[in-house]
Amino acid sequence: MPSPPSGMGAMPAPAVPAPPRTAPRTAIVVGGGLVGLCCARALRRAGLDVTLVSEARDMPPASWGNAGHVAVEQVIPLASPAALASAPGRLFLRGGALDFGWTRPGAWVPWLRHYLPACRAGRARAGQAALRGLLAGAMPAWRRMADELGRPDLLDDGGHLMFWHDPRRAGPGMAHWLAADTGTATVRRLDADDFPDLSGVLARRLCGALKIEGTGRMTVTPGTVMQVLSDALYGAQVRRVSARAVGLARDGARTAVRLADGQVLGADRVVVATGVGSGALLRTAGLSAPVVAERGYHIEWDHGGMPALPPMVFEERSMIVSRFGTRLRTSSFVEFTAPDAPPDVRKWRYLEDNVRDLGLPVASGFARWMGSRPTLPDYLPAIGPLPGLPGAIAAYGHQHLGLTLSPLTAELVCALATGAAPGMALAPFRPERFGGTRRTRPRDPGPA
Repeated sequence: MPSPPSGMGAMPAPAVPAPPRTAPRTAIVVGGGLVGLCCARALRRAGLDVTLVSEARDMPPASWGNAGHVAVEQVIPLASPAALASAPGRLFLRGGALDFGWTRPGAWVPWLRHYLPACRAGRARAGQAALRGLLAGAMPAWRRMADELGRPDLLDDGGHLMFWHDPRRAGPGMAHWLAADTGTATVRRLDADDFPDLSGVLARRLCGALKIEGTGRMTVTPGTVMQVLSDALYGAQVRRVSARAVGLARDGARTAVRLADGQVLGADRVVVATGVGSGALLRTAGLSAPVVAERGYHIEWDHGGMPALPPMVFEERSMIVSRFGTRLRTSSFVEFTAPDAPPDVRKWRYLEDNVRDLGLPVASGFARWMGSRPTLPDYLPAIGPLPGLPGAIAAYGHQHLGLTLSPLTAELVCALATGAAPGMALAPFRPERFGGTRRTRPRDPGPA
């Protein structure tokens, strides 16, 4: 069993049945974002004694700051011939949402070498098929988890809206989405009979609007969802260790996790859900994880009484606007750079200017946030056993879909951890698919 953190006494007996002797008994989940929290919860529900290792952060993780959109319609990976061809027109210097940290090329050029081959037509089609299958299970997994938490109110499956203001772009934009592969979601034009009342919400006249049905949204901020999960873990007696994991090593028939404070923890199962930190952590075990920091920005403010509306995507501006109670949040940008690079304040100003230009109701100042999405070159997550590390399982690289896929990822990880059938083919998501695994002599992890 993993050792409790310093200063913690013995924990009470778990309130769940103990697993059979032949089953794994202990698990460590490394990473405190939504994916890590969901994995810890699923493993505890399966009867394992779970330790969650999560370092304190100056800035909350990407899952805290996203739009709260369960994006099951995004079945076409951003590694595709079309995405590559459209990249020049989407650059920030041309008014788009795509940007690169030109002073930090070492953070993204190695990733780009893997991304370009992933954009080839054959690989892109295979990636689309894999992502479609994964996203088909996302909404059911969210419903199951919300019900199990006793909080079915967390999820609204009423879909979202997509708007255009430029008549030159509205027709082609709507035609694209009406013909696109959107998986289990459906797309239809909005007509006068079902158009939402936007009086007092938008000042600019719309030229086109679509309703995407079958998608979902969080009714509270993603940060509140994370707190609900944290409370559930506390109630289930999951141990919490506030520390940074700095190494992984084989320790006999198990994997050990070395922490920055010198502790070494071992368990029957170790789940790596460390987001953009996964690459550095896995390199300590001789494994390659070409994860890049794909940074996003948001601003949030009081709306002063705006009616309840589903998320609104302003396609020409690459913005999504979400309502969480008395607050509005708008998110955007795909910025490739080092995760510790200073924020680009121009991006916050861009969002603020667009909020004002759209005429969205503003009844307070703007709060600003920036975070790093963990993105692998083919825009598919890594879910599966980690080679050379007994009992270790990957759960990282969810790009824009971390919130969307976190409950389903947890179910898949739990199945792998306990020897159950995952229910879908996981070969497209195997963590070693980019190669680069090097053989290293197992290092003595120290006393566990």
